[in-house]
Amino acid sequence: MVSAVDVLVERAREGVHRPGPQEARQAAGRGALLVDIRPAAQRAREGEIPDALIIERNVLEWRLDPTGSHRIPEATGSELEVIVVCSEGYASSLAAASLRQLGLHRATDLDGGFVAWAAAGLPTRHSDQGLR
Repeated sequence: MVSAVDVLVERAREGVHRPGPQEARQAAGRGALLVDIRPAAQRAREGEIPDALIIERNVLEWRLDPTGSHRIPEATGSELEVIVVCSEGYASSLAAASLRQLGLHRATDLDGGFVAWAAAGLPTRHSDQGLR
């Protein structure tokens, strides 16, 4: 039996290209925003992607809405390329879908999340240890 949340995630991914770690890294090099939505405790346990913006899930829409008064300076308009990162790529799919509903039509998420990024051997860091 498929759960309701599984159906929700599947719908959020319909017709959306989800880049893998290498492609996401290249996109960031071109100016895409990598946005890590994991809670602080999870980032401390798993590590972080250097240069990713940390915007926890509970304030994501407010910080990235280009028309909102609580947006970050990087939230420049609807053409902004955003790649949302969570631990394994499930919560990020839902978050990216929410951003698309705000008008950020290029919002997507990292296929496999931080776990896939680290498994690909891409740079990570722990706040107390620097780059790995």
